[in-house]
Amino acid sequence: MIKKALLPALAAALLLGATVSAGAQPTGSMSGNSMAAKMEHGMPEGATGGEGTPYTGAPDVQAAISLVTAGGAAGHFSLVKALIALAGSKTANAEVAKLTKQYGAARVGSFVAVQNFTLNDAVKKLTAAGVKFPSPTLHGATLAKRVVMLGVEDGTYYEGVQLDHLVTHDVHEAVMADIDAKFGAKADADYHRIADQAHYDLAQALGATSVKLAAFH
Repeated sequence: MIKKALLPALAAALLLGATVSAGAQPTGSMSGNSMAAKMEHGMPEGATGGEGTPYTGAPDVQAAISLVTAGGAAGHFSLVKALIALAGSKTANAEVAKLTKQYGAARVGSFVAVQNFTLNDAVKKLTAAGVKFPSPTLHGATLAKRVVMLGVEDGTYYEGVQLDHLVTHDVHEAVMADIDAKFGAKADADYHRIADQAHYDLAQALGATSVKLAAFH
């Protein structure tokens, strides 16, 4: 099913060289209204969670392969390595320290593990679907700005929106199901929560100060 859904969009992106340039909950307890909201992957759906509005168009395959490559060999993605490649070791180390102070070492460790799994699982699914990626051409701050802006919807960054643009909505949803099964829905929600904060922080460090922080952070 994934293969049939993916190939038309991915083939179009590869043949046309298409790229897509885009442009909630508080850390504490949920309010009564949020508790009543429909939950998916451990968080409220849509803009009140970390997913935003689904994007179902062609993926930005150049940004995807460039990001994966920044994090290491395919199938062995490292978020820490990618962050250093995108923002430099000083900014990367400062961000890890900031997130650890904000969320605690255990939750940040879980976030890193789930993020690594997300990229590795997505690459696995795309490869199985027959996708042939181009050679990576984006690096450093240029790549960082590209991947951040892919997650921006109405001025606010959402991890789910970024994943839709990078690997397609179908693969994104399939990977989320795998995360729930392997790590649990709470870890899936924390992944989105901390990713929202981390990408907002990265946007500010890059000078993209118009990017807003999602409520789910």
